[in-house]
Amino acid sequence: DRHPIYRQLRDFLVTTILDGSQPEGDVLPSVRNLAADFRVSPLTALKSYQLLVSEGLVESRRGRGMFVIPGARLRARAVERERFLQEEWPRVLDMIGRLGLNPEDLLKRAPQESEPGAEPRSSGKLR
Repeated sequence: DRHPIYRQLRDFLVTTILDGSQPEGDVLPSVRNLAADFRVSPLTALKSYQLLVSEGLVESRRGRGMFVIPGARLRARAVERERFLQEEWPRVLDMIGRLGLNPEDLLKRAPQESEPGAEPRSSGKLR
């Protein structure tokens, strides 16, 4: 991955908020537990959490931990949509053009989701 580990960890945590496996109001793992689970430095885990705090997705409650704030899922969706459109979509369009792919053919090959609005689950792996 082209992003640093703290950013990959942040992206994973955002995915858990988006897919509902980390619901609003829930406490996140402690910095030490998160670091141990992903085999990263506690400073790396802390930096990921600080990024989420600065984005308004989680809050630190002194002596109690980090919590997903109400409205975090909608905010995360808006942030990730914008990030996708700014960072990923131009590369996707470039690749489509280089490969001579037709947008209609791509849509025909897209996997059909079992439920309307269903979101894919993250693998939970960092690279």
